[in-house]
Amino acid sequence: MALAYVARFATSASKLSTYLRRKLRERGWEGQGEPPIAAIVARFVDVGYIDDEAYARSKSGSLLRRGYGERRIGQALGAAGIAEEIREAVRSGPGEQRLAALALARKRRFGPWCATLPDRPLREKQISAMLRAGHPLDSARELVNAASVEAAVQWAAEEEE
Repeated sequence: MALAYVARFATSASKLSTYLRRKLRERGWEGQGEPPIAAIVARFVDVGYIDDEAYARSKSGSLLRRGYGERRIGQALGAAGIAEEIREAVRSGPGEQRLAALALARKRRFGPWCATLPDRPLREKQISAMLRAGHPLDSARELVNAASVEAAVQWAAEEEE
């Protein structure tokens, strides 16, 4: 069961352990003592079937490209059972975070990408959506209030001081 799961999905050690516990519970495990889940997961880590750092790097990059901010990425990695030191190691830089904010604004048609000039309530909704996506307030305001698409792109290309 574990091998089929790992072959099909990219996963972390914690997610595999949770999956195996759930499947054994669903099947009514009546065996002698505790099932050897920890040993199975450790063996998969030893042979390289599971690599938490590679999983975190892949998941982080995927969420960045989809426009999610650092806070939301950290929450997703924490939910997957990734250790704090690994989350710190794969944390994106300020430039990547700005590009992720730009990607979200472009995809959701916020700020200068909006079909009409957004009024105050619409801008507040757009800022709230960017905050829920994990972006800092100053980045959300900067993009939603950008005068033009070119200004937003220029802001995203600037380096954080």
